[in-house]
Amino acid sequence: MDRIWLNSYPEGIPADIDPQQHSSLVEIFDNCVKKFADNTAFISLGKKLTYRELDHYSRAFAAWLQAQGIKPGARVGLMMPNILQYPICLFGALRAGCTVVNFNPMYTAHEVEHQLNDSGAEVIVVVENFAATLQAALPKTPGVKKVIVASIGGMLGFKGKIVNFVLRHIKKMVPTWNIPHHVRMSTVFEEGAKLPFTPVALNHDNYAFLQYTGGTTGVPKGAILTHGNIVSNVLQAYTWVRAYTTDGKDLIVTALPLYHIFSLTANCLTFMRLGACNLLIVNPRDIKGFVKEISKYKFTAFTGVNTLFNALLNNEDFKKIDFSSLKLTLGGGMAVQKATAERWLKVTGKPLVQAYGLTETSPAATINPLDMTEFNGAIGLPISSTYIKIVDDQGQSLPLKEIGEVLIKGPQVMKGYWERPEETTNVFDNEGYLRTGDMGYMDEKGFVYLVDRKKDLIIVSGFNVYPNEVEDVAATHPGILEVAAVGEDNGPAGELVKLFVVRKDPNLTEDEIITHCRKDLTNYKVPKKVAFVDELPKNNVGKILRRELRGK
Repeated sequence: MDRIWLNSYPEGIPADIDPQQHSSLVEIFDNCVKKFADNTAFISLGKKLTYRELDHYSRAFAAWLQAQGIKPGARVGLMMPNILQYPICLFGALRAGCTVVNFNPMYTAHEVEHQLNDSGAEVIVVVENFAATLQAALPKTPGVKKVIVASIGGMLGFKGKIVNFVLRHIKKMVPTWNIPHHVRMSTVFEEGAKLPFTPVALNHDNYAFLQYTGGTTGVPKGAILTHGNIVSNVLQAYTWVRAYTTDGKDLIVTALPLYHIFSLTANCLTFMRLGACNLLIVNPRDIKGFVKEISKYKFTAFTGVNTLFNALLNNEDFKKIDFSSLKLTLGGGMAVQKATAERWLKVTGKPLVQAYGLTETSPAATINPLDMTEFNGAIGLPISSTYIKIVDDQGQSLPLKEIGEVLIKGPQVMKGYWERPEETTNVFDNEGYLRTGDMGYMDEKGFVYLVDRKKDLIIVSGFNVYPNEVEDVAATHPGILEVAAVGEDNGPAGELVKLFVVRKDPNLTEDEIITHCRKDLTNYKVPKKVAFVDELPKNNVGKILRRELRGK
């Protein structure tokens, strides 16, 4: 197809990348720990970890796995927030030739049980705060051979002892647990450091991750992301950001959890290739503590989701931070609202640039030019080596500016869903394009615009209403903190638009919101009902879950 978007590429970005530059993620890792050995790779709760130390600890973890008889290809589960042990275990597992399975630590025992059994994980590393949940799942997960337990303060030296004491005994954040035959993370490092490590030959076809999707369409499925998929996406992202970075000199704020694909590829892996430092935020929901932590550093890059940016912008201390070093801010995971982007530019002096991707695309598929100064509402241009087409319900390509389903093809697109051949077949069309389930269109310059998820579409008297559009308008009201739009059954007329609103102004009324929306929305798009709530349901990265609001 005619790649019209190439004409809109910023200078220096190639039409295609060469994934053969690296045989695997481990090759990228090995290069980086040699080249940037004395640079700080990660900071957590004030503790710095250099690339040399990352090499040492991850090697020890890999050697320990090999000594336990864990073979290449075995699945290793990681159930941790953003602490130093996460990247160590991540790279250690990959170096041992294993496939990493990321677990959200906030999962219920039922969800942990499903994912352990579905993935066939033989090893799981869990932070003690969530060990009670794992304990409840283990009786029904016979495939698990080894359980390793870490602690939040485990790598923080003397300060870590205080942190652990406070979490265990003062804040009571470590529920009682008892997992027979578990091994402490400190023991693994100690033993592994004395063991021989045998490097594993890896190529693009080896599985790097089983990354489970959020389960918005039934039971969560593991997207198979190979070393080739992730290497490709790292190279694609690298070509986009390299003009705004300096090897070994950057610091990226990593508030989104590394077990989420956006943070994993964008922050951890892409910025590792740059020899950058990841400033890990353990609990980004603690906005006050988050702001206090980042104010200590001259950060150059920032990634997040709309709800996180919004929460920061509503914190007075955040506005006092020195943003002079900030070079790029990337928003993804959910639609960035225009009001949020405009406020970010006003407060930081730097644009908030929107990108788009899916778990199934490793994740980046489109990115806006990073030198944009005005928010354009687009999710960006298809990145190097990536093809996008917009199709109707029959799978036929649509003309420019016509709304249809967004389909993606490129070296970063997953191999399929783990042990789900039928679902894998259904998600690809006959040309090998991935069906995203997202509705959007492309303009004459190649920019892609999302209008909404196919399943979130609200149909009012036969007219299509996209929740994002309604939310964008409502969010400009100064009395609204957060908002979500869903469809509610309205008998023969189909549906009506219902808004769920978290108020900034406690006196804000339903009539005021509806009047505000009427100024910028045609009549059938205007909300007919407003429900005020204390908070909106969100997933692990702060994406608002509309499905949990339907029927309320």
